[in-house]
Amino acid sequence: MFYFIVITLLALCGPVVADTILNGDPTQGGIVFGQTKPGFEITFDGKPTRVSSEGYFLLGFSRDAKTDSELIIRDLEGSTQKRNLKIKQRKFKIQRIDGLPKKFVSPPKHILSRIREENKKIKKVRLFDRDEVFFRSGFIMPAQGRISGVYGSQRILNGQPRQPHFGIDIAAPSGTKVVAPADGIVVLAEADLYLSGGTVILDHGHGLTSAFLHLKKILVKKGDLVVQSDVLGLVGSTGRSTGPHLDWRVNLFQKRIDPALLVSKKK
Repeated sequence: MFYFIVITLLALCGPVVADTILNGDPTQGGIVFGQTKPGFEITFDGKPTRVSSEGYFLLGFSRDAKTDSELIIRDLEGSTQKRNLKIKQRKFKIQRIDGLPKKFVSPPKHILSRIREENKKIKKVRLFDRDEVFFRSGFIMPAQGRISGVYGSQRILNGQPRQPHFGIDIAAPSGTKVVAPADGIVVLAEADLYLSGGTVILDHGHGLTSAFLHLKKILVKKGDLVVQSDVLGLVGSTGRSTGPHLDWRVNLFQKRIDPALLVSKKK
């Protein structure tokens, strides 16, 4: 469930510090879109958080986030206010996927170095911290089709337990258009990554990125500025895949976010 929270923050001593709006879902895998007064500083769980010139900021919660998080707001005069956020816990499904080629479940040793280098490249673009607030466009589904895999589910590949799934899978015919779910800048466009095949990553600003995996064809290039609904590529079955589908993943820096919680939510 997506809902709206308004917190009026009072200084420990003195007048009102700010009316800070938190719009989102404080749950495991969720994200909160916040706005405070321009110039105020935000610290979340002990780490500084980028605040735009208009006061916009993002808070994210990983799949295994603990039940409590701490938000601190500092005004222009240095007064601070602390608030604890209660994080809802979720139960995740188990998903069994059989029929994968053995080389994708347990890659041979000579492939592991390639996978490590590709993962470094992906990690690097997910560390960008742009000041732009492209995420203000809101989010739509990047492709139309049946949801065949959900965020957080424990993956059993050919009978072997693996990492949870950190995106949503959209089953669709090969060649189906994949569009930008929100405004952003293309920071990665790779036609042949070992595990994810044709891969595009969009930067929505403030460390929020979307990744689109297993693409048959890529129709954008690194550095392109795209707006919501622009075509990024075509659904395929490249990389580690048993059939044509789009795997859409969202990160706030290294925190894995559930894309389903973003769709049709106004920021």
